[in-house]
Amino acid sequence: MAKTVMDLVQAAKEEITEVTVEQAKQMLSQGSMALDVREPQEHQSGHISSAHHIPRGMIEFMIGNHPEFQNRDAFIIVYCKTGGRSALAAVTLQQLGFSNVYSLSGGYDAWD
Repeated sequence: MAKTVMDLVQAAKEEITEVTVEQAKQMLSQGSMALDVREPQEHQSGHISSAHHIPRGMIEFMIGNHPEFQNRDAFIIVYCKTGGRSALAAVTLQQLGFSNVYSLSGGYDAWD
């Protein structure tokens, strides 16, 4: 039986760690990096201050060459609009060897 997008997102969320907005803000204040995986127009309409932007569809191709993501032990908070794409991206980053990856629960919509 074919899986739905929500099946894929749910499976990803079982493999990653999600953080709340409050946890993410504390982590960012302590030097963690934010990674926005939304589409360019979404990022341009508003984003977390100091967030780096790599669209979800390009993460596998761009993350290895991005100067800010050379340390695979860095703490990275991934976010999208509501948390689905960021969960999928967080799994991808883990598969690529990043060890401290977190997904923002509720995504940018939850950010205040």
